[in-house]
Amino acid sequence: MDFNLYLPINVISGKGCIRENTGLLSAFGKKCIIITGDSSAKKSGALDDILYALKKEGIGNIIYDGIGPNPRLDHCFEASEKARKFGADFVIGIGGGSPLDAAKAVAVYASNPDFNIYDIYSSAERNKALPIVLVGTTAGTGSEVGKVSVLTDPVTGRKKSISPADCFPRLTFADPTYTHSMPYHITVSTALDALAHALEGYMTEKCTDIPTVFGEKAIELIWQGLLYLHTGKENPDEKMREKLYYGSLYAGITLAYCGTAFPHPLGYILTENYGLPHGKACTAFMSEFIDRSEKFEKEKTEKVFAVMKTDRDTFKRIVSELTDLPEIKMTEEEILSYCKRYDTVPNNFKFSPGGFTKEDAIDIFRKKFL
Repeated sequence: MDFNLYLPINVISGKGCIRENTGLLSAFGKKCIIITGDSSAKKSGALDDILYALKKEGIGNIIYDGIGPNPRLDHCFEASEKARKFGADFVIGIGGGSPLDAAKAVAVYASNPDFNIYDIYSSAERNKALPIVLVGTTAGTGSEVGKVSVLTDPVTGRKKSISPADCFPRLTFADPTYTHSMPYHITVSTALDALAHALEGYMTEKCTDIPTVFGEKAIELIWQGLLYLHTGKENPDEKMREKLYYGSLYAGITLAYCGTAFPHPLGYILTENYGLPHGKACTAFMSEFIDRSEKFEKEKTEKVFAVMKTDRDTFKRIVSELTDLPEIKMTEEEILSYCKRYDTVPNNFKFSPGGFTKEDAIDIFRKKFL
């Protein structure tokens, strides 16, 4: 029954939460840099609301909107140089998982002017990251409530994460209405990502009582949304958007304290080499994950299906149809090359149900793609 819990985030949620709480931004300084992608912050209305709040509080700002999917180290580094030149006191990230993850990296780089782009992975002592404020516009990553930032090496194309405590946001504005501008295909992919976060974290041995509560609530809400998306083949209404968004936040809390399991690092290979969206790349391995969970965490797996009010075959079928995995063919040489990165066993493997090894990964890739 013992557990450790660290929840340092001030989360303000609900429709209009930014405009109703502009004063909270003043605590972080008089200048900031806003990190976004090229469209979602504007289309959702979140950027307009943040700019209104900053103007009202007399906070100067600059915008860096060069963050694309799977945020690159060099783009984060470039943004941090602009932040330092401007004299930014804090960082605001607006968007889906990529801009939010990027904002965390920018906050670290900006406070450490002697860093090169790879020093962000160093465990050496460094200056504390600038304060981070996040505004999510998708119902998927849960990055708004976690410390994890997944970054892409611009040279190798590989994804690797950081998760220092000072990358927890100090303030998060969680307004579900910002997700209304997402098209159907992104709504599906981000919902699948949230499901992966909730299920993978829930099944790890690190899932103690409190993340279990968040995980089960996340699984319930996200599954309702996925059923809607699967049946209707259209975007959710306002009520279902809200369920998906809060489900992704609850999944994000589970993720923050439990991490993910083997589908995530295996999914990185599909994103890096075959262009699959992150969420679908993770659920490409959901069938294998459920099989392993039933073998090593039978009671937990039964509880999951009870929460979703479904059975394993229906679950697998719906997730598979929504994932809509394209035909992927790999040679034996490619599989062995991809899996060489697991010579050092990642934590995602160690904490997967029953443990997981490089050989297990190779076996799954052979069966699915050889």
